[in-house]
Amino acid sequence: MDNNQLEKRYGLFTAICMVVGIVIGSGVFFKAQDILKYTGGNVLLGILAWVIGGIVMIICAFNFANFATKYLKVNGVVDYAEAIVGEKYAYMTGWFLSTIYFPAMTSVLAWVSARYTLVLFNPDADITSGLCMALGAFYLCLAYAINILSPKIAGKFQVSATIIKLIPLAIMVIVGTIVGLINGNTIDAFIQSVESTGSDFPSVFAGIAAAAFAYEGWIIATSINAELKNAKRNLPIALVAGTIIIMIIYITYFIGLTGGATVDILQTQGSTMAFKNLFGNVGGTILNVFIVVSCLGTLNGLMLANTRSVYSVAVRGQGPKPEMFSQVDAQTNMPASSGALSLIFCAGWFFYFYAANLTAPIFGIFSFDSSELPIITIYGMYVPIFFMFIIKEGKKNIFKNAVMPALALIASLFMVFVAIYAHGIRPYQAAAANGEFSFPVLFYLIVFAVIMAIGAAFYKKANKKK
Repeated sequence: MDNNQLEKRYGLFTAICMVVGIVIGSGVFFKAQDILKYTGGNVLLGILAWVIGGIVMIICAFNFANFATKYLKVNGVVDYAEAIVGEKYAYMTGWFLSTIYFPAMTSVLAWVSARYTLVLFNPDADITSGLCMALGAFYLCLAYAINILSPKIAGKFQVSATIIKLIPLAIMVIVGTIVGLINGNTIDAFIQSVESTGSDFPSVFAGIAAAAFAYEGWIIATSINAELKNAKRNLPIALVAGTIIIMIIYITYFIGLTGGATVDILQTQGSTMAFKNLFGNVGGTILNVFIVVSCLGTLNGLMLANTRSVYSVAVRGQGPKPEMFSQVDAQTNMPASSGALSLIFCAGWFFYFYAANLTAPIFGIFSFDSSELPIITIYGMYVPIFFMFIIKEGKKNIFKNAVMPALALIASLFMVFVAIYAHGIRPYQAAAANGEFSFPVLFYLIVFAVIMAIGAAFYKKANKKK
């Protein structure tokens, strides 16, 4: 085997677990509270936000599953961008994933894992403390070490964590729904939603942006297509089956929460109180342990993709020092140099996320939500891929190659609009009412433009050498 080729090590079950395991993590636990806040406690609008976000995910996953039957190289989404749009666009997509998307998502999960760990031992713990940051940094390094030194253990942990993280969700779906119907909390929540006049449909847009974080991650499974056995068959099955399972779990979990606490309590105190009300302090603590494992499982999956992201660019002879970052370690069969650089990117985004979420943010008005905006950006980058695929392949199969990509194109543009509303128009209106200015999406775009310009400079340099 070529020293720079990755081993075929994962089967279908692991791939499905990876899709479900990477997506289901911290997001469903703390974004449910945000969605209720955005919709003014309207459960029906909250469910609508989950449904719309889920449909967007399934439509896009269906198209990427179709791509997976046609293209197979090193890193799914980058391969698709190269085959459909072109080499330069593929490089810029890979650069975005390597420097912004994967590191930002991984750093957020490291912090969230630390947050839930501290709350496990002390419900009143300061989640913006130095201790939380130190623990998050430890989790970040631990996930990196496991994936680089023993990828097989990382894969097995992913399967185990997927099973464990489904336990609190399944319990809440079953017990919460039954109890909610008996005590009337669930019925009352739906009645209040029907009679509610305190929220409107535009609030759903902010809810969809929050749901995007909880739903994101399915695309990361495409990063192992070169390591997946019978990838052309197994990856499409894993993507479509996994995303449908996720949507069903999220919606039923959201409904189940109303059985454990009133909508007002869920808005202010989150899902923790629902678990404690249903299962007591001891039961609530045990389920909180499962939530920590859930977060760590998601962190592991993100780091798995993160360690391969720079490699996927370097193996094409692009980016900084491709001859170094395209090397695969002979002992572990892992791209160690790529992983090390990715860890540095993670550390930078970890510090930014922590500093931007302090009571007095270090970056002031230049603070933005790095947990949601990179996710919406990736939808924007899907647009040229779907468009060019229709142009090139649309006539060969009208449904698969034209209708579905067109729906995905519309869905992606819709997600971009959602981001502008939730992180631009909405905060601007709130700040303007107080005579202030806030347009976080603008500041994010400035950072995005600078990083992408640096990537373009590396591309230009590499092509001059060629």
